[in-house]
Amino acid sequence: MSPAGCSHVNSFKVENWKQNLRAIYQCFVWSGTPETRKRKAKSCICHMCGAHLNRLHSCLYCVFFGCFTKKHIHEHAKVKRHNLAIDLLYGGIYCFMCQDYIYDKEMEQVAKEEQRKAWKLQAFAPSLVSPYQYAMTGVGEKYSTWEPTKRELELLRHNPKRRKITANCTIGLRGLINLGNTCFMNCIVQALTHTPLLRDFFLSDRHKCEMQSPNSCLVCEMSTLFQEFYSGHRSPHIPYRLLHLVWTHARHLAGYEQQDAHEFLIAALDVLHRHCKGDDNGKKANNPNHCNCIIDQIFTGGLQSDVTCQVCQ
Repeated sequence: MSPAGCSHVNSFKVENWKQNLRAIYQCFVWSGTPETRKRKAKSCICHMCGAHLNRLHSCLYCVFFGCFTKKHIHEHAKVKRHNLAIDLLYGGIYCFMCQDYIYDKEMEQVAKEEQRKAWKLQAFAPSLVSPYQYAMTGVGEKYSTWEPTKRELELLRHNPKRRKITANCTIGLRGLINLGNTCFMNCIVQALTHTPLLRDFFLSDRHKCEMQSPNSCLVCEMSTLFQEFYSGHRSPHIPYRLLHLVWTHARHLAGYEQQDAHEFLIAALDVLHRHCKGDDNGKKANNPNHCNCIIDQIFTGGLQSDVTCQVCQ
């Protein structure tokens, strides 16, 4: 991956392209003021089905909004030969020729500048901030976009081939060594590493460790585990560090006796929830009654039981 992005970006970079891209980010992506938020809510609907959801994308060449999930933006790109679109939630640039989201240094710089401007505007009216803007990381915190280090750029230069994950792709399938009677743990680990939302969160490098010692953070270990699973290696993985951390933070599971898989899942989620916030109770200091970490977003729910009298109904 070069800093210039894919070759199809050049067709967009004509006169005033930065000005046009800034306008799209200001009005339809970051929405830093109440006026732009209202405009986005009114304007950002699919031009084919009228839906507000389904991962709306905007064409970079003309005024067209289309659903990514229902392929309406794909149909527009095919008919009009407009090969670039922008994700209206996260601001990523999608190339229909490459069939992937692309990185371009100049476009990324524009996106960052407009995002910073929006954050400054939102600081004056925090109650008007979109929950999506503050929860883009999945943990309710803002995060900076990925800036590759020199070492990462060197790795990218030596590994230019892209890997496309299809329905039949076996990447992510990896065995786990049984450490005594730990099959109950292994089955839960396999389930968690193949949970799409959790996978996307960790592979996008969105975890920011809040623990005093990262070596004791179970979330950091899960992040490493996802890297191991999706590295392409086929040899079985030995989850000894994960087992040690679970024993440390959930002492009732310590030992080599067989345990209940459901009990392990509950204990692991509880520890992950606490470590996401870097404290013992897993609650944010500025909002003790609500947690927006990735674990709560995926696994927390409500249970309601309604009892009806058979006589009086």
